[in-house]
Amino acid sequence: MTRKDRRRTDVVAHGFEDDCVTLAVDALLPVKVLRTATKSSKKYQQITASIREVGLVEPPVVARDPANPGTFLLLDGHVRIEVLKDLGIQQVECLVSTDDEAFTYNKRISRLSPVQEHKMIRRAIERGVPEEKIAKALDINPQSVRRKVRMLNGICDETVAILKDKPCPMAVFEILRKMKPLRQLEAAELLVNANNYSVAYASAILAGTPQTQLAEGAKPKRIKGITPEAMARMESELARLQESITSIQETYGQDHLHLTVVKGYLAKLLGNARVVRYLMQHRPEFLTEFQAIAAMTSTLPLEAAA
Repeated sequence: MTRKDRRRTDVVAHGFEDDCVTLAVDALLPVKVLRTATKSSKKYQQITASIREVGLVEPPVVARDPANPGTFLLLDGHVRIEVLKDLGIQQVECLVSTDDEAFTYNKRISRLSPVQEHKMIRRAIERGVPEEKIAKALDINPQSVRRKVRMLNGICDETVAILKDKPCPMAVFEILRKMKPLRQLEAAELLVNANNYSVAYASAILAGTPQTQLAEGAKPKRIKGITPEAMARMESELARLQESITSIQETYGQDHLHLTVVKGYLAKLLGNARVVRYLMQHRPEFLTEFQAIAAMTSTLPLEAAA
C-alpha cells in the first residue's frame, strides 16, 4: 500500500455537520416516547432549573430525514426539548448528525456519579461561581451544595478511586468517613461486589466494624436488640454470602450470554430510524419495552442489581 493510499484509508468521516442549525422546537420528530412519570421525576425538575438558570448547555442531536427533506429526527435530548416546550421556548440550536443511528447517543450517555458531581462543583467554586447560582442550576439548596463540596473530606484516595464512577450517594460517604482508611477500602469493595450502594447496606457494614477500625471519636451504629458479638457473626455471614454470590455468578454464564445477545440485537434494531418510526406508529408499547431492555446497564435480575 502506498503512502497516498494509506492517507486515503485513514480519512475519518465526520459524525456531525460542521454548523449547528436553529430549528423550531415543535417541528422536531422524536424517535422515542417519554414515560408518563418523567415530568414528575427529580431529574426533570433539575434539568428545568438548570435550563432556566444558565440556559441549554448541551444542544440536542438531530438527523435529517432522508425520506422527507427539511424534516429533522430528534436523536438525543428528548427531555431537554420537553423542558423547552414547558418554558415556552420556541427555537433551539441543534447538532446535526450525519447518520440516523438513534440508539448510539443514548447508549453513550454517562450519568454523573456523586464523586464526579463533587469535583464539578469544587471546580466551579474555584472559578468563582457563587454557591447560590450552583444551587439554582442543580435545583438544590445552598446547604446541600456545601455538603457536596465536603463530601470526600476524610475519605482516603484509594476509596475515592474505587467509587469514583459508582452511584454511591453522599450519605454513604458520610458513613465511610467514620471508618479508618483500610476499613473504608474493605467497605467500598463490599459495596461494589454486592452492587449495593444503599445507606442501609453501608450502615450494616459500619455496625459490623470493630471499634479498632473506626476513625477516632466515631462510634459504630448500634442496632436495638443486637449485641456486638451477634453483629460480628452477621459480618462473617455477610462475607460468606458474598463468596457464594460470586461462585453462583459463574454458573449462569450461558443465560447471561443469551441476554447480552438479545440486548445487542435490540440495540442494533433501535439504531434503525425506520424501524423506530414504524414501532412508534403501530406498536408504541413494544418500542418502550425494547428501549428499556436496550438501555439496561446490567443483565442481572433486579433483586441482584438492587
